[in-house]
Amino acid sequence: MSKKNTIDSSPIGSIISRFSESHTTATNKLIHYITIPLVSFSVLAIVWAIPFPHLDLLGKFNGFLNWASFLIAGTFYYYYRMSPFLTYGLLLLVFAFSVIIVSLEKFHLQGGPELHIIPMAILLPALLAQVAGHRGERTTPDASSSLRSLLDGPLWLMDIIFRKVGLLKSR
Repeated sequence: MSKKNTIDSSPIGSIISRFSESHTTATNKLIHYITIPLVSFSVLAIVWAIPFPHLDLLGKFNGFLNWASFLIAGTFYYYYRMSPFLTYGLLLLVFAFSVIIVSLEKFHLQGGPELHIIPMAILLPALLAQVAGHRGERTTPDASSSLRSLLDGPLWLMDIIFRKVGLLKSR
């Protein structure tokens, strides 16, 4: 079996299918194509901004470990269990997010707003846009699936991107 066939037969296939059921209209898809990365970035940046204690055992590496490190590790454990292949694309995305977050930290040191301010200003409109996008859908996700959607949304989007560029077989 080739790599291009493994996604649909793995646990990720049911996640993608379930997520796709509540994202069928062109408008809602477009909204989610834009807002899923914005929400993911915002959550990562907000968690990154939570003060992390100074730990002597880290020595010169203090400052390289923060709460976002644990969020990334746990999330990628989940992603890798669902689809190792899609995880590679998501790693690149988180790397890009990390570069932007570090740039925001540097911007703050030069007199810009604190790190959490910009992501919070992005998060609220992005979440509201997602809610608005679901208004035209036949089925809408329930509130209890919000955390699951936060994890599964990036997988769904990466699956779409990989299929568009030919890394996965189209359905």
